[in-house]
Amino acid sequence: MKKAIVLLAAMISLSTSAQKKWTLEDCINYAIENNISLKKSELGIRTATETLKQSKAALLPSLSASTTQTLGYRPWTDAESITVTNGQVDMKTEKTSWNGNYNVNASWTVWNGNQNHNQVKLNRVSEEQAELTAQETANSIQEKIAQLFVQILYQTEAIDVRRQSLETSRKNEERGKTMLEVGKMSKAEVAQLSAQRATDEYNVVEAESQLANYRLQLKQLLELTTEEFDIEIPTLTDEQALQEIPSMHSVYEAALLQRPEIKNAELSLKSSDLQLKIAKAGWMPTLKLTGGALTSTNSLSDKGWGNQMKVNFNTQIGASLSIPIFDQRKARTAVNKARISQLENQLALQEKQKKVYSDIEKYWLDAHSNQQKFRSALLSVESEQASFDLLQEQFQLGLKNIVELMTGKDKLLQAQQNKLQSKYTTILNQQMLKFYRGETMKI
Repeated sequence: MKKAIVLLAAMISLSTSAQKKWTLEDCINYAIENNISLKKSELGIRTATETLKQSKAALLPSLSASTTQTLGYRPWTDAESITVTNGQVDMKTEKTSWNGNYNVNASWTVWNGNQNHNQVKLNRVSEEQAELTAQETANSIQEKIAQLFVQILYQTEAIDVRRQSLETSRKNEERGKTMLEVGKMSKAEVAQLSAQRATDEYNVVEAESQLANYRLQLKQLLELTTEEFDIEIPTLTDEQALQEIPSMHSVYEAALLQRPEIKNAELSLKSSDLQLKIAKAGWMPTLKLTGGALTSTNSLSDKGWGNQMKVNFNTQIGASLSIPIFDQRKARTAVNKARISQLENQLALQEKQKKVYSDIEKYWLDAHSNQQKFRSALLSVESEQASFDLLQEQFQLGLKNIVELMTGKDKLLQAQQNKLQSKYTTILNQQMLKFYRGETMKI
């Protein structure tokens, strides 16, 4: 009985999983948690964090302990040891001996041109850059998901339009066969209607194949391994495509403040400033404090181990000052390279800003042009639909020929496709502009 219940629960679970419809938000959230590229970026953040912790620890003194144990053997020694036990004198020669040395050493870099403190700042910047790189990857994935999601929506509705066109072709073909039987249409004209129906069938199959390909791309982007995958088809109205498009200037100003690629480029410039300070520290003196404690023992001594440790105990403290005089141009080369890196990062920041502006401008122009196309397409579809309905009536009455009917049908189909394409392209570009402005994409 328990096995049956478990089996039933598993079947219900599988059925529920297979029936899941993914929204755009579901796809984005799942990708953020499971995409391999993002996981790699997270590992990069952890590596940068560990590097930062190590550089902070380098500001503290170092402390180490060591011991050396040595076994000595002198086969031809003349040295003797004399012991008196109960009035009896014993003489023996010690050929082997055991030596022990024990050391504790400390060192602290007091000043090195502030290089160690600037290194901490540099590693902190690197950690922030690693986080921004992960955000860049996440943004790129979200944009790809949105593009594929809209393509699937467009292709799904385009298939419906092509199926309607196919159904119309089938009805025209059946009507043509009926007219052939009564002698009102030739076989050649019926063959043209059959060819049109076959073409529409091919177009449906091709559209379904493209839809399957878009679904596969989205599935791979989400790192899904399940066979069943489908998205939730939202209802996108014509009014959504006709919404006001934000100004390009406002989007660009917002993008400069919050886009991770811009922040990352700005941090690269800050990083090069710190690298220049670190390089200049090569001209500065270095002051270190050192200290240590040591003791030793020897088995040949007539004193005990503990007494030897006490008697031989020694401490020392010192300071070392290193002043660079001639370093084979190493410091100057490092400084010059750091200055070159500054210039490179300034140019890289300008390139990033230009790239963001170019992307926003493209999305803005595409949104505007396709919105205008969509307005025209709405009127075109209405006009072509009315024209085709009239053509069908006249065709059935024998007032219009095959060529005129097929031409009218092609015009209607093209108008419908233009409407869908401009509609979904407008909505996609509107969402992209909102995303660059820092808003969440919602479709």
